[in-house]
Amino acid sequence: MYYLLLYDLVDGYLERREPYRDAHLQRVRDAADRGELVLAGAFADPADGAALVFRGGDRSVAERFAEDDPYVRAGLVAGYRVRDWTVVVGGD
Repeated sequence: MYYLLLYDLVDGYLERREPYRDAHLQRVRDAADRGELVLAGAFADPADGAALVFRGGDRSVAERFAEDDPYVRAGLVAGYRVRDWTVVVGGD
């Protein structure tokens, strides 16, 4: 099963993210190396959100990622949600 982690980013996110970016990207790489995270990226123009695609047995892997994400902890994420995602084309 796939799960979408959707972030709503605060105003000024691009200017405020630098102190937390390395730690955030390390968490992203670690999750990808474990096979939990399939794709991740920020929305552009405007840079007001991000989407991360997780694969696993349940949504808890995406929820745990968000709870411990330096961006979330630093207040750069105004809100997030995890959605079950039924993939129709693509994937494994």
